[in-house]
Amino acid sequence: MEHPNQEQQPAPQTPSKEQQKGSGIIEKIQELGQTNVPDMGQSNIHCMTVVGQIEGHMQLPPQNKTTKYEHIIPQLVAVEQNPKIEGLLLILNTVGGDVEAGLAISEMIASMSKPSVTLVLGGGHSIGVPIAVAANHSFIAETATMTIHPVRLTGLVIGVPQTFEYLDKMQERVINFVTKNSSVSEEKFKELMLSKGNLTRDIGTNVVGTDAVEYGLINEVGGIGQALKKLNELIDQNKPSHGGDVVQ
Repeated sequence: MEHPNQEQQPAPQTPSKEQQKGSGIIEKIQELGQTNVPDMGQSNIHCMTVVGQIEGHMQLPPQNKTTKYEHIIPQLVAVEQNPKIEGLLLILNTVGGDVEAGLAISEMIASMSKPSVTLVLGGGHSIGVPIAVAANHSFIAETATMTIHPVRLTGLVIGVPQTFEYLDKMQERVINFVTKNSSVSEEKFKELMLSKGNLTRDIGTNVVGTDAVEYGLINEVGGIGQALKKLNELIDQNKPSHGGDVVQ
């Protein structure tokens, strides 16, 4: 028999489907730094971010904010395969990082059959430059900057001519990709890359938004509104026309 003064405790509630879905989204944000955008209102545009330092084959310290290529590459494959996704918006605010990982991401973006637009916010430095120019159309914020400098190594370096030959060839790969996917000339890009006095105690150039457009690296100065508008235009152009012969 229950005591009259004893309060009845409510039975534990099982989490609803909406709560389970919400916790799943939180897990995706924690693991990948973003949600699965197409599930949110069935958008036809997938948004990806490249932030912090681009992590390659070596794992960076846990306090570093990183973009891992093993997260980015499968998403690019999924964007290419998913028929519901018609365009890719890539937002950059990166200091650069691993050269080969950055080039791998750049090559995948450049080889996609679906329209893509990049937007540089804050900074698109170092190996972030090839990623920024890899899309069909590129934007940069007026206050954003891009640092262009030669390929560098940190850590143990074997001092033999072959090491410097390897660095030179890697640098040529970066130069060839950037000049192929943008309007900047090879001479101008090398001039910016090897310029002295623009960076403190270093070789290279820090290019501000309007200058990046003037040099031909980036297509336009703009923000998120202009980037989405351009991407929607490219998506409409990419759709096959279903018009046939006019019946008289």
